[in-house]
Amino acid sequence: MTATLANNRYLPPALGIGSLIAFVALVELLIRVGLINRFIVPMPSDIIAAFPRVIVEEHVLSRFLLTAAEAFSASILVTVFGVAGGVMLYRYQLLRRATETWVAAIAAAPLVLMYPLYLVIFGRSALTIVMMGFTAGLAPVILKTLEGLSATRRVLINVGRSFNLTPSQQFWKILFPAALPTIFVGLRLGLIFALINIVGVEFLINFGGLGQLINELAERYDLAGTYAAICFVILVSICVFILTERLERWLRPVD
Repeated sequence: MTATLANNRYLPPALGIGSLIAFVALVELLIRVGLINRFIVPMPSDIIAAFPRVIVEEHVLSRFLLTAAEAFSASILVTVFGVAGGVMLYRYQLLRRATETWVAAIAAAPLVLMYPLYLVIFGRSALTIVMMGFTAGLAPVILKTLEGLSATRRVLINVGRSFNLTPSQQFWKILFPAALPTIFVGLRLGLIFALINIVGVEFLINFGGLGQLINELAERYDLAGTYAAICFVILVSICVFILTERLERWLRPVD
């Protein structure tokens, strides 16, 4: 019975939406009875009512497109250089031993603190924001690509050798397909880190996009509008997640 419900196409989305509605209703109730301070967390009904105003008065569509374009540009750079970096560390063991620890340390570092340096190098522009997102998302992709390639079952590699595959054929026919699930885990992590830093830098330098909108609304103490703008940021992250999921399904049609 449980397996049948889990395999139902419409039940999981319905359960997720229903849980979200129940959570929003609970927060609304707690605020109305005074258990949550409405001067810190606005009522969800006020946030929903603020959406039309934010869309019309704050030009949210153009800001949304700017943040989405920056996230897309950073994701392309993260994918290309992250996967290539992971392949290089897998191919060259000396390079791996010399740099793997440093890459892992970079993944755990608060790279958003580098934004003053990037402002000096790239200027106060969208390029600074894209490069900050690229820097933040690069390390997870490198590490997960390396992990996926290293975890390829030895029997698959031996089968490829028995068929006299060239190193290039072995990579594209065995190593890369076997590592693809782990690589996409790294891509999702990298894109999440990139998006967090993109919005954070937009907020810090007050330059374009949804981050700037959140900064402006917060300075006006427009709590409902601020939370509505944060919801648009969540929408961008959902779009990025759906795109990566669809891309993974396209590259792995067998699953």
